[in-house]
Amino acid sequence: MTRPASARAARLDQVCAAAVEVARAGITEVDPADIGDHLQAVAEGDRLVTHYFECRLAGYRGWRWAVTVTRVPRSRTVTICDTVLLPGPDALLAPGWLPWQERLKPGDLGPGDLLPTPADDERLAPGYLLSDDPAVEETAWELGLGRARVLSREGRTEAAQRWYDGDHGPSAPISMAAPAAARCGTCGFYLPLAGALRQSFGACGNFYAPDDGRVVSADHGCGAHSETLVEATETPVDELPTIYDDSAVEAMSVSRAPGSVESAEPAEPYGHP
Repeated sequence: MTRPASARAARLDQVCAAAVEVARAGITEVDPADIGDHLQAVAEGDRLVTHYFECRLAGYRGWRWAVTVTRVPRSRTVTICDTVLLPGPDALLAPGWLPWQERLKPGDLGPGDLLPTPADDERLAPGYLLSDDPAVEETAWELGLGRARVLSREGRTEAAQRWYDGDHGPSAPISMAAPAAARCGTCGFYLPLAGALRQSFGACGNFYAPDDGRVVSADHGCGAHSETLVEATETPVDELPTIYDDSAVEAMSVSRAPGSVESAEPAEPYGHP
């Protein structure tokens, strides 16, 4: 059984593989000191070999110089085809490029920043189109105050999934640590949203809750639930009876000591005859 010629691995040409110094001399963009040891020779095709050298340039850790050489049939003269600097398996690379729309994260938009919305944004639909959300239609068709675009079904679905999977959904650490019965949907501080999202989301209106003023899912929870009541335990106080003892008589002096009153001094009135 034979394989097609295109599927066979290329044979390493020994003449091209031995031309290490020829390949090294082809790297002319940098000083010789920036070219390190010869790493390997890889067959790219018939009489076509790429030599790899260590790169010692500052800031290019793990990169390699790649020099491709070749020769014509029946000739032992090797010529250089291409010289390039390539990253190796452990090269230090910059993060992959992402469009700015995908790099944005919540909180990146600051005061004075503008975030334009594409005209064909699938999250929005023209306000004059009927949607499947009565609350959206009611707002969109207000006479003279209708919005140019409103959330489409895709937009609502994306928002709902993002909120549900975020810090205010049922999987948030504060929700997992709350009592099982302390769910936002049964809390008196829970303000349900309007429209199709009403079934699953609302806003927290508890000043003391960590999610106050934020959208939370109905199955989110925290320790500030309205029905988390503190039962005051009343401790009875023993009231001792008041005792009056009329049998005891205490003698009290109502006059001055002998010799403390002059004979000419009038007698003190005692309020009785």
